[in-house]
Amino acid sequence: MKVDLVKQTPTYRATRGRFDVVTVPPLRYLMVDGHGDPNTSDAYRDALSSIYPLAYTLKFLSKRELDRDYGVPPLEGLWWSDDMAAFTDRRDKSRWDWTLLSLVPDWITAEHVETARAAVARKGSAPVLDAIRLEPFDEGLAVQTLHVGPYDAEAPVLDAMHHEFIPAHGLRMTGTHHEIYLSDARRTAPERLRTILRQPVAPVAAS
Repeated sequence: MKVDLVKQTPTYRATRGRFDVVTVPPLRYLMVDGHGDPNTSDAYRDALSSIYPLAYTLKFLSKRELDRDYGVPPLEGLWWSDDMAAFTDRRDKSRWDWTLLSLVPDWITAEHVETARAAVARKGSAPVLDAIRLEPFDEGLAVQTLHVGPYDAEAPVLDAMHHEFIPAHGLRMTGTHHEIYLSDARRTAPERLRTILRQPVAPVAAS
């Protein structure tokens, strides 16, 4: 039976037009870091060209050698900038830093990743393969919503999340803005893209 990691994790569900406070469980991801405009950056293109082959090779390794099949979950990204206005307001993508994420099940070990990495390396088509790491990620408390539409139309939603909902509920932002790409941008019209927007938070300390 194929395991659906997304359906097993309630925090991979969000509602358009509503902000929810959720507790994200500790999860494990393939991760690769970079900097620059995701539309034009060689680093972003190389990251995609490396994390996808490794994620799918891991999936087939698990099915073949462990008799445990699962669907490769949607791509995710952590996004930030030294000047966060460059991300939320001006959308100056040349100043963005990012980490791409691909969720893996808890039975995948570092040894499995290295076996899959060697298999991908033999094909010679993953330019930053060696930079990908397997790492736990524990976001904990977060606010999230579902955005439907182009990525460049996220700014008003983020503004409402950051400057209205979060402070109104006695919370403050921590951690890094997180996006989960439920739609494949290569096959989906911009106005129909579905993206979970997530911001880790913590309670404001009582004075």
